[in-house]
Amino acid sequence: MVAAAETTLQGLLEGAKQYHVPLYQRTYSWSKIQLGRIWDDVRKLAEDRVDNPTATHFIGSLVLAPSPTIGPVGVAEFLVVDGQQRLTTLSILLCAIRDHRAEHEDPKHRARLDHQYLTNPFEEKRWQKLVPTQHDRDAYVACLKSTVKARATDAVSVAYQFFTDALAADDPDNPLDIARIESAVITGLRLVAVTAQPGDNVYRIFESLNNTGLKLTQADLLRNYLFMRLPNQGPTVYDFLWRPLQEQLASAELELLFWLDLVHRDSRVKQTDIYSVQQARLERLRLESEIEAEVRRFARLGALLRVILHPEEEKDPGVRQRLERLSAWGTTTVYPLALHLLDRRENGTATSEQVARAMLYVESFFVRRLLIGRSTMNINRILLSVVTEMSKALPVDEAVRAYLSTGRKHYATDAAVRAAVRSIPFYLHGRAPQRSLVLRWLEESYDSKEPVSLEKATIEHVLPQTLTAEWRQMIAADLEPDEDLDEMYEALLHTLGNLTLTGYNPELGNKPFAAKRDELKKSGIRLSQEITDQHRWGRPEIHARADALADRIIREWPGPTEQAGNQSEVPWDLMTKALAELPAGSWTTYGDLAALIGTAPMPVGVRLANHPAPNAHRVLQAEGTVAPGFRWLEPDRADDPREVLRAEGVTFDQQGRADQAQRIRVEELAQLAGVTPEELPDRVTRPRPGQHGTYAERFIEQLAARQGPAVATATIAMLEAWTGLGATLSYGTAEETSCFLIARRREHELGSIWPATIYPSGKFEVVFKHLSVRTPFHDPTLREELRQRLNQLPGVDIAATKIALRPGFPLTVLADVDAREALLDHLRWFYDQVQMPPSGELVMV
Repeated sequence: MVAAAETTLQGLLEGAKQYHVPLYQRTYSWSKIQLGRIWDDVRKLAEDRVDNPTATHFIGSLVLAPSPTIGPVGVAEFLVVDGQQRLTTLSILLCAIRDHRAEHEDPKHRARLDHQYLTNPFEEKRWQKLVPTQHDRDAYVACLKSTVKARATDAVSVAYQFFTDALAADDPDNPLDIARIESAVITGLRLVAVTAQPGDNVYRIFESLNNTGLKLTQADLLRNYLFMRLPNQGPTVYDFLWRPLQEQLASAELELLFWLDLVHRDSRVKQTDIYSVQQARLERLRLESEIEAEVRRFARLGALLRVILHPEEEKDPGVRQRLERLSAWGTTTVYPLALHLLDRRENGTATSEQVARAMLYVESFFVRRLLIGRSTMNINRILLSVVTEMSKALPVDEAVRAYLSTGRKHYATDAAVRAAVRSIPFYLHGRAPQRSLVLRWLEESYDSKEPVSLEKATIEHVLPQTLTAEWRQMIAADLEPDEDLDEMYEALLHTLGNLTLTGYNPELGNKPFAAKRDELKKSGIRLSQEITDQHRWGRPEIHARADALADRIIREWPGPTEQAGNQSEVPWDLMTKALAELPAGSWTTYGDLAALIGTAPMPVGVRLANHPAPNAHRVLQAEGTVAPGFRWLEPDRADDPREVLRAEGVTFDQQGRADQAQRIRVEELAQLAGVTPEELPDRVTRPRPGQHGTYAERFIEQLAARQGPAVATATIAMLEAWTGLGATLSYGTAEETSCFLIARRREHELGSIWPATIYPSGKFEVVFKHLSVRTPFHDPTLREELRQRLNQLPGVDIAATKIALRPGFPLTVLADVDAREALLDHLRWFYDQVQMPPSGELVMV
């Protein structure tokens, strides 16, 4: 039976009592913000009690339980199940009051407060009324003995110093103030003491508290459970095993450790179920020694996880390099395998060489999948299942390679790599940091005697993303009969053969190849130096470079075993996914689909003519006409596809050509198919233009270099006006530094929101896709109003079918003063909309 009673600090602390904060509790962690709040409460209460001596202030609850150890007669011992932060803070405040009054008024205050509220004067072993967790005990004893070091940085000492300073500053000429504060603390602060009775399951009480708002992590809960199961060996296990583990790993890393331990047994375990699954497993253990063995095992695995998270601490250079690369790739689902590999090495069932080779196969798996456009497909399930499904009979490196090579895991063969490097739009697949890593690792493969720092290098399209007349003339020479120049350009633009690394990205822009070549000659990057040997840059040169890079990739990253399935087939499923998402009232081309999946327009046409695919009638020729050989796959269907498209909302001109504004191009197809993750702004909001800040400066540099003074000045003027509304700017961290117009920051109760992203390459991108899940623009009528407003600008025509995408218009629109002012009016409207409270809420004025 649990008993609850309202009490004061005087009622809690007077008499021979001792309160133990169990090992499973968190260490003391109140910050100056929380200390300031309780100090303000105490001061206000002290002032109120001048006129009303019976005034009180409720500060919360304290949950206690009888201690499992039996103390001597006369000392009542309790465990502090909940409320230890509050009780410890008030005890520290009493120490500060004691020392202040003893120094400034009368030394007798020291013995008085010690004997009544802080110590048990006649108990040698149980002399402290409060016993914090072992981590905090030395610092708290220093408070009790008035020996706190002046510059100590632990939380207990910081709290003591905070209250010491606050008391000194309160009113040095009026000692009655301090007496009133002491009285307010001891008899004016009220709390509810909830006391469990002998036989109650204290841990169940603790769990229920957590479920009703005590914000503990799953790692905290598991620690609590373990030490509740260690009533006798708890202190020793804590000192020699758990405390070193906590010093090695942060709270989130501990939670990761407990999840990795479960994934070794069952790859389906979710990170949200760590505590419940671990508890169910540990419930089967009966002996305290078995629980201690589990903590010992966690400590050993924690040391290995520490190495995975901090690869520089790995001693073997081969393993260290692979750990560094896997860490840089940024996929935490590789951690279960990495932990297993290091565990195998520690147990003597694998060598460092085998572990490094196994990690190389995983790295190769990542790189080759990215190259063939399959970077994310089932990747988490595959990686989480390696440990449980790979062969136990093979050496660990061979087992990892064999597992990744079998089934539909898309571990690309050499032939698939050669084909993909020529055709797959590498720049549109995966995450931007991973694309950069592949190019950086390729550069490192040259093993230059004077390697260049690649930290500031960005990806450059040699054939530029904006096709100028001079570039069109150059690549037109490579056209075959009946081939469309724009389709050929789209097929080449984002492929690996057309990409390099450079620190001169803003200077290169859309310059002709001769000018780019002169700039690249200044580079010490071997990937760029190779390009400077060419006299022109068209399809033959891009394909030749792709072939050379494919050879290097195959040498650096080993492929699957001979048992690998046929990985070289065209990813028709990706095309099907994009077509399924193609909205009514829009259309795309055979060339756009071909560029997305890394093939030619003709195979796309053949595929659609012979295999069912959603929305195949929305695929037209580049000029917007229906292909002459178009046939419905349904044998009894003969209606005109143009009439079907008109009914869906596509507009045709008098020559039967669909409106190009309604065309979904390759970058937008990639968005529809989920190939390119939506870029999010950097978590740290960057300064306004003109202020210092790496990403802000990079954005302005790239903008000026690529757009010229007129457009750059107009864009910056628009951004200044935007921040003048009270909005902010934030910046992306990809190669091209984008600028986000933040209307509401993430700290807002409704979360962050922005209407648009600006790219130095020349695009004002309207993020309808982002807005569709942000209040209040989750309402489609508001998004439609935004689209219609923007379409009032000269030169802007955003099709209604792109309301779920990230369409845009050129930054050149902003160079017109009237257009810029009109855009600002629409942005002000947007800003006002997102500042309004949600529907149904009232604003108190």
